[in-house]
Amino acid sequence: MATRKQPVEDRDRVKRLDDKIVIEFGGSPGCTAIMIFSPILMYYFWACIEYYQGALQYPGSVEGETLWDVLPYLSRMWGHVYEGAYPTLKAFQIYTYFMIFQIIIAIVLPGPIIEGLPIPSRNFTRLKYLCNGISAWYTTVIVSFLLHWYDYFNLVEIIDNLGPIMTWSIFWGNLITVVTYFGAIITGNTHRMSGMFLYDLFMGAWLNPRIGPLDLKMWAEIRIPWVLLFYVSLSAALKQYQDYGYITAASGFMVLAHLLYVNACHKGEECIPTTWDIFYEKWGYMLIFWNMSGVPFLYCHSSHYLTKFAPGQHEESLPWTVFMYTLLLVGYYIWDTANSQKNRFRMQLQDTYIDRKTFPQLPWGTLKNPSYIKTKQGSLLLTGGWWGIARKIHYTADLMMAFSWGGITGFGSCIPYFYVLFFTIVLVHRVSRDMERCSEKYGTDWDRYCKEVPYIFIPYVF
Repeated sequence: MATRKQPVEDRDRVKRLDDKIVIEFGGSPGCTAIMIFSPILMYYFWACIEYYQGALQYPGSVEGETLWDVLPYLSRMWGHVYEGAYPTLKAFQIYTYFMIFQIIIAIVLPGPIIEGLPIPSRNFTRLKYLCNGISAWYTTVIVSFLLHWYDYFNLVEIIDNLGPIMTWSIFWGNLITVVTYFGAIITGNTHRMSGMFLYDLFMGAWLNPRIGPLDLKMWAEIRIPWVLLFYVSLSAALKQYQDYGYITAASGFMVLAHLLYVNACHKGEECIPTTWDIFYEKWGYMLIFWNMSGVPFLYCHSSHYLTKFAPGQHEESLPWTVFMYTLLLVGYYIWDTANSQKNRFRMQLQDTYIDRKTFPQLPWGTLKNPSYIKTKQGSLLLTGGWWGIARKIHYTADLMMAFSWGGITGFGSCIPYFYVLFFTIVLVHRVSRDMERCSEKYGTDWDRYCKEVPYIFIPYVF
C-alpha cells in the first residue's frame, strides 16, 4: 500500500483537535481522588489476600471487632501494611535494579527503527522508535533463568516480597510523575495544559519525553508493567512448586496467561508507535503510575490469591478449568490478530510496515487489500477483517481474557475479579471518549462507518 500524505487542509483541523483541552475524570477533584486512593486500594487488596485469604475486610470483619470499631480496624490494616509492605532494602534492589536493567537493554540491544504517526504539536514530524522489545524480552528471560538456576537470585523472592516491592513501585511511580511534570515545564515541552496543577499532573505535561534514543513513554508501556506481572505469576508458581513439589492447573494458567500477554506486547512492539497512548496521551500520573505500579500489582491478584491455598484446598472442577483455558486462548487469538490487523493497516498507510517473524505470528494477523471507508479528510477507516465485525472487538477479546484471569480462581473471593471489573469501566470510558472524538473529526463519514459496522463489542448483540 503506497504512502499517503496528509492534506494541508486536514492538518489544520487535526491540529485544532489535538490542541483541544478536554476535561476528564471529574477534573482536578476527580484526578486528585484517583491519585490519593489508588495506592490505598492497592494496599487494601494486598492485605486482604496476604492476611485473610482474599476476604474483604471492614470494621467488624474479625472476631472481637464491631461495625463501629473504625479506629481499631484502621489500626489493624495499617499494622498489616507496616509489617508486610515496609519498603525494605531487598525490595528496593529488586525493583530498582530491574528498572535500570530494562533501561540499559532498551538502549543497547538491536531492533528495527519504526516511525510513529505525524505529531501535530511538532509540525507533523514523525519520531523514530527503536523497537527492540523482543530481544529485550528474550534477554530478560535468559538472564533471570541464569540468576535463578545458579542461586544468585531466587525468583520466589518476588512473591515473598510482594508488599515491599509494591511500595517501592508506588514510590517510583510518584517520583517519576513529579520529575517529568516539572521537567516539561523547565525545558518548555508542555502540551495541551489546562492550567489546573493537579489535573495536569495527572494527565501529564510532556507528550514525548526522551532520554537520548530512549522514548520513556513507549519504554514504560511494556518493559515494566507486563514483564513484572509475568514474573509475579511465575514467582507464585515456583513458590508452589518449592513448597508442594508441583504446580496446579490454576497457577500454570496464570503463568500462561501473563506469558501470552507480555510476549505479544514485545513481539509486536513495532505496532505500538501508532497507538493512541503514544500518539496522543501525555506522560503523566495516569500512564506513569499505572505502568510502574498499578498494572503489575493490581492485575496480579489472582496469582497472589492462589499462593494462599495448598493444592487441593482450592481447586475448581475440570470442566470449569477447561472452559477458562479455552476462553483465554480464544480471547488471546482474537485480541492478538485484531490488534495486528489494525496497527499493520496504519503502518501500511504510513509506509512503515515491516514483515517480522517474531513468535508467534498467528493466521489472519495481516490483512491484504482490506475494505475501508475513505473520509472527506482523506483518512481511511478500516472495515475489513475483525474490524468489519465489531468496532471494538479487540476490547471484547481483552475482557474475555480478563474474566478468565479471575475465573480460574473460582468464586471464593471477589478480589481476583477486580481486574475485569475495573477494566470494563476503563474501556467503556475509553470507547465513549473515542466515539465522541471520531464523530467530531469525521462528521457524516463517521455516521456512515457506524452504519457499515453497527456493533461495538459483540456482533448482533451490542
